[in-house]
Amino acid sequence: MKKNTSKELLEGSRAIALIINNIEPQVVSAYPITPQTHIVEDLAKLKADNLATYEYVRAESEFAAASIVLGASAKGVRTYSATSSQGLLLMTEVIYGISGLRLPVVMTLANRAISSPINIWNDQQDAMAIRDAGWIMFMAENNQEAVWQHILAYKLAEKTSFPAFINVDGFILTHCFEPVQIPDKKTIKKFLPKYKAKKGKYLDTKNPITIGAFLSPNDYQTVREQMYNDFQKTLIEIKKEYSIFKKIFNIKSTATIDNGLLEYSGPKKADTIIIAMGSVIGTIKETLKNNKKIGILKIKTYRPFPNQTIYDIIKGAKNIIVLEKALSFGNFGPLYLDIKTISSDKQNIKNFISGLGGKDITQAYILKIINKFNSYKKINFI
Repeated sequence: MKKNTSKELLEGSRAIALIINNIEPQVVSAYPITPQTHIVEDLAKLKADNLATYEYVRAESEFAAASIVLGASAKGVRTYSATSSQGLLLMTEVIYGISGLRLPVVMTLANRAISSPINIWNDQQDAMAIRDAGWIMFMAENNQEAVWQHILAYKLAEKTSFPAFINVDGFILTHCFEPVQIPDKKTIKKFLPKYKAKKGKYLDTKNPITIGAFLSPNDYQTVREQMYNDFQKTLIEIKKEYSIFKKIFNIKSTATIDNGLLEYSGPKKADTIIIAMGSVIGTIKETLKNNKKIGILKIKTYRPFPNQTIYDIIKGAKNIIVLEKALSFGNFGPLYLDIKTISSDKQNIKNFISGLGGKDITQAYILKIINKFNSYKKINFI
């Protein structure tokens, strides 16, 4: 491995596998599914080559893999898994169980279209299916950001007792080769110390506890309300930890605002702001690199949704473009609905849905949206 400051030309999946190995989970379990497969294959090979210390547990399904990391995390050890699309849907029951038990599990979600019809290419409909499950959800623009977000996710999960997903666009990122810096274990430990579960918070035969107990209606609501309030507080922790993270890993940002929750580039008082998340942000940036009038708002943390932080940026804009790779049947897109709740009725906000099933979002599309914005309906398939 090269020095911490160097970059290597790596496939996105390989970069994720290497950073997970350096983070040193004790238990890894997953079931392969395109386009997540290379991540778990690389992790299995690292273990087979005696380059990893974790226990790699083969599972017969995604449901089993999620159950294995749930059990391991409940025993008080650092865990990892990865999945995609239909695999995530098979995990869904356990996904809710993990968050309800307040277990700091971290997973990579290689975003892919949901069947039917069958499609193995990228969009973000799988992530939207579990957006309300009580997991911190990061959205990566590129593979370097995905690497950073995995380190950050473990710190936040273990500090707040909420699980975390790192969303990476399938194929576009997982199978793309980019120059990526992989921090070494020593540097990672400066930010993310060895995990030690708190006494009384994990299963131990010497100190028995009950988790996931049966609750009456009144008690259940009380517990879920407390979970909701705690989850909202993670917004503060994300900003705080990201500030520390940037200093330790010497991250330089050219954005006007970059706080772990979002990134904003452009004028302070932009008339038009385009909002998106994931790899499409790279295309938007390239399209508008010479445009000094339009603002670009990248959502880095999708859950919990940073309502106030977004509002502070968009409140003065006349036109808001929400471009997303997911839909909600019978309504607008999920990201649009989130933005709409904090926008003003006086603002001209329109929803553009594209990239479903891997359909290419081109610079020409983006320019067309901007140039003909006023002629479009409130919801548009591009």
